[in-house]
Amino acid sequence: MSSFMKPLTQRASLTAHQATRTVLASTLTQHQRSFSTVTPPPAHFITTADYTADQLFNLVDRAIQLKVEAKYQYPQPSRERPLAGKTMALLFSKLSTRTRVATESSVAYLGGHAMFLGSRDIQLGVNESLLDTSRVVSSMVDGIMARVGEHEEIELLAKESKVPVINALSAKYHPTQILADLMTLHEHIHHRQQGKKDQYTAHTQHPSETLPGLKVAWVGDANNILQEMLVSFPKLGIHLSAATPQGYHCDQDVVALAKADSERTLAKLEFTTQPQQAIKDADVVVTDTWISMGQEEEKAKRLRDFAGYQVFYSDRSLVFPEAENRKWTIMAVIDALMVKGSI
Repeated sequence: MSSFMKPLTQRASLTAHQATRTVLASTLTQHQRSFSTVTPPPAHFITTADYTADQLFNLVDRAIQLKVEAKYQYPQPSRERPLAGKTMALLFSKLSTRTRVATESSVAYLGGHAMFLGSRDIQLGVNESLLDTSRVVSSMVDGIMARVGEHEEIELLAKESKVPVINALSAKYHPTQILADLMTLHEHIHHRQQGKKDQYTAHTQHPSETLPGLKVAWVGDANNILQEMLVSFPKLGIHLSAATPQGYHCDQDVVALAKADSERTLAKLEFTTQPQQAIKDADVVVTDTWISMGQEEEKAKRLRDFAGYQVFYSDRSLVFPEAENRKWTIMAVIDALMVKGSI
């Protein structure tokens, strides 16, 4: 071996020896070092009142892009499965079909696992406190979708949870329903303007270009859906006229938020007991079931009170497209909170 090569060989051996020692030291450090148990508080989706107009518009736009990716792109593009190895718990103290199917299929599409816990599996605040439930369940899963009774239940779950909590329904608010409504309105207005009935092009226009200036009429109960509309529609520049029977009123704090937003965006806000007045010049009429879960004893009275308010089957009905859009909007929320970390 030449005198020139020998030092190089020695240096190479020394370098390899040092590298081995470094790896061993690194492995030792990995086993011996401590890990911080302090994590930043997770973002939640409890009501649209917590988010700006731009955030809501962009969330709806993301839902539309997910729909196009999953439903209309051929061949299907290769995609990441960002929730692989992650679990979302569905804590449903109230029955659901659309929300459960939408959530479970969304989590599966993103590569995760949805664990359904119904009222027979878990009774929020009954066998154990809400605080205990939130702390225990959130320590084992990566996200929680909760469908509860009183709004205070979802607020406490979110306060004590270590992972994102999504409100699938509470007595006060129903944010995932309203996101689906907004997406459906955008699709309807966009395709009506384009004059295309056999092509999907809603993804080519941002919801902020179609939704502001619309007039939406609500005809029905002063319930959680109307209240969610009140804290979102005026903020988005959507005019809202609500017709409810005599004696049915929204919470005062919700009405105050709606009025403040309408003054800022100049969106018109109206309350009436006359459906004909509410639907005058409306672009869309929205309603809901007259008898919600937990109101079965009021069925006869409510059917009398709401006689003449019913709107469902017609060639102008958007009920079933809206039901499908629950999936895409819920998927967008899950993607935002469990993948990206914020909306």
